[in-house]
Amino acid sequence: MNSILLFDFDGTIALGDGPVLAYARQVADGLGERGDGLVDGIRSALAAAEAGALDGYDAVRRAALERGADAALLSSAYRASREQLATAHAPITVPEGLAELLAAAEGRAERLLVTNAPAIRLDEALDALGLTGLFDRIVTSARKPAGLEALLAELPSDIRVLSVGDIWHNDLAPAHARGHATALLGGFPDPAATPTFRASDFASLVPGIETWLHAEAPAPVPSAHRTSTTSTHIEG
Repeated sequence: MNSILLFDFDGTIALGDGPVLAYARQVADGLGERGDGLVDGIRSALAAAEAGALDGYDAVRRAALERGADAALLSSAYRASREQLATAHAPITVPEGLAELLAAAEGRAERLLVTNAPAIRLDEALDALGLTGLFDRIVTSARKPAGLEALLAELPSDIRVLSVGDIWHNDLAPAHARGHATALLGGFPDPAATPTFRASDFASLVPGIETWLHAEAPAPVPSAHRTSTTSTHIEG
């Protein structure tokens, strides 16, 4: 295979405000009285997709710093919120058509999941989303964008890559800089974004991804599922 379908996790294959709100609640608890109203403010920011923040997690970080939070509190709150991933406290849903697309891509492209999140409850989350076994490789604590730049730099020069994500700066810009295709899903406004494909929902991205997948792609061949996890220090 000389093609890679590269996916982000939060906001791309795991949808819903549950994990971000879980993070906001943990931060608010850690701030005590200084955290009053923080969660409601994040709900409003998520509803409006306010410009200035990269995503919901960044909106929480910005609001927390304004209230006096430090890096240790943010890191602790984030990790605590990930312990709730894919539970009633931090529910997630799967994009329409994703499982079918991943299944159809088997043998045509390596299906690669690259996330800045740690491996905490990732297997459980993929199972809840119905995506277990549909990724050939998983990289956690990736430190995007720099970590994605490093990953792409190690690939053969003739590899075809389509990077799919909801944050241009983290998920797509490194791929775009190397001439690879990109697909931007929803996300907070970013005037710098120039993706190959763009849509507010995943189902609308599927036709473009399928076109890319079948263009100059090799015929399907049997492949074994290969899943590995690379973990490094998590940034809160």
